[in-house]
Amino acid sequence: MATISAFQSACSWNRKCLLSSLWCSAKLLPKPRVLLSAFIPFSEQASDHHRAFTPCAEIHTSAVNYAGHNKWSKVKHIKGPKDAARSRMFAKLSIMLRLAVREGGSNPEFNTQLANIIEQCRAKNMPKVSIEAAIKGAKSKTSTYSLYEGRGPGGSSLLIEVLTDNSSRSHQELKSILNKNGGAMGEGARHCFQRKGVVTVIGQDKDGQEIQLEQALELAIEAGAEDVKQAEDEEEKVILKFVSDMPSLRDVRERLNTLGLLTIMTGPEFIATTTVQLTDTDLEAAFCLIQRIDEYRDVIKVYDNIESQG
Repeated sequence: MATISAFQSACSWNRKCLLSSLWCSAKLLPKPRVLLSAFIPFSEQASDHHRAFTPCAEIHTSAVNYAGHNKWSKVKHIKGPKDAARSRMFAKLSIMLRLAVREGGSNPEFNTQLANIIEQCRAKNMPKVSIEAAIKGAKSKTSTYSLYEGRGPGGSSLLIEVLTDNSSRSHQELKSILNKNGGAMGEGARHCFQRKGVVTVIGQDKDGQEIQLEQALELAIEAGAEDVKQAEDEEEKVILKFVSDMPSLRDVRERLNTLGLLTIMTGPEFIATTTVQLTDTDLEAAFCLIQRIDEYRDVIKVYDNIESQG
């Protein structure tokens, strides 16, 4: 009985020491570890007056790191880039709205391009207030449309559409971006492109099945388009671009809608007439350059004549 009583007393004392140590460590600076002592009776005849303290265990007492401690890191590395990309997307849509208003007026009923861009804004969950502000801002601000020519890595050609309220600033800053990323401003790129009408549609039919290129070519012929190209949007979903001359653009769009295709956007674009093939190194450099240009606040769109690989 004496042995059992002594053992129970030892367990109780050890437990109190452990809890006390953990409580203190939570309030003080984290410690890597604490050497706790436990008492063990010498023999069955041991009593409360004959106890020896013996080091018996090493217990880590660093403060517990809960998931919330890394919240800012997650916001910075995950949410931050997503929010930044979303903000850039809304900024581009705002520029496109301003350009559409500048070219065809602020009434979507009489401005097909504006109506299409508004639908695109809604599909991207752009706030209604932001859409209205961009349209109103287009009427109050004096913006200048510019088309810059440039050269990229591997002899690639670039066309950069810009809508800005300060042409001199935009030109200098874009020139700096090009020079720092393996490109240069220069003339001669324009002859590699033709301005065409493009109807961009979702690359799926009514049943949600992906439209194959052969089927898309048949639809292009039926709609009166000159060509059709497969591409991917920013979410890596397949889209189709039906190309036509500018006078036929509205008719092609209406025929494609009749055929059951869902239009994303309709408007003029620059289509490359001559393309270049790049090495893997130049291709990577060109991708980085185009990304830097596209991120610039006044840029509407960047066109290149780089041949698709794979």
